[in-house]
Amino acid sequence: MIDWWDTETRSGFFRYQYRLGDEDIESSPTEKDLRVLVDEKLDISHQCALTAQKANHILGCIKRSMARIVREVILPLSSSLVRPHLEYCVGIWNPQHKKDMELLEHVQRRDTKMIRGLEHLPYEERLRELGLFSLEKRRLRQDLIAAFQYLKGAYRKDGENISSRACCDRTRSNGFKLRDGIFRLDVRKKFFTTRVVKHWNGLPRESVEAPSLGTCKARLEGALSSMV
Repeated sequence: MIDWWDTETRSGFFRYQYRLGDEDIESSPTEKDLRVLVDEKLDISHQCALTAQKANHILGCIKRSMARIVREVILPLSSSLVRPHLEYCVGIWNPQHKKDMELLEHVQRRDTKMIRGLEHLPYEERLRELGLFSLEKRRLRQDLIAAFQYLKGAYRKDGENISSRACCDRTRSNGFKLRDGIFRLDVRKKFFTTRVVKHWNGLPRESVEAPSLGTCKARLEGALSSMV
């Protein structure tokens, strides 16, 4: 049988303590679910740090094992070995702070700089040369694809209340605009249902009204090239 009681902390909040028989159950400031670490304040900085560390370790192994790094080799290796770590469940732990975004982006900066002939180019030019998006823009692309699937009924049970549809009779652009909410806490603004609204509403009509997911993905490539 599990007993519990609460104690008031210095900050005025109550912290619950549990006991199983005669043994106290210790609390933990972080919890891992599906290999994603989340702390008690819903801050994922630790998850970002661990992810960047793993990805950088793999990049180091690739660099040490190759005598000559060319794009025909490094791009497939990065896509199959490095990027999965940077994008695994990223819709859940999407970076909240600029320092975390830069920490993750540094991995791809290092990755593209390893390619012979591109090491002296600025990061943005290396991306254009390789036909890549920044990691921030790739995360945005995943958010927009997920929003498209929700709104088109792919996840009908969960998608009906993903966000309120805005009245769009007066607009000539996006026919599936979402209503942006007002929230007191900054952390709430980072949730998927909130952070995707501004970018979704900025998409052209041909992207949001695409007849299929494949068509939507293709049209997003062009739309994202001009988005912030």
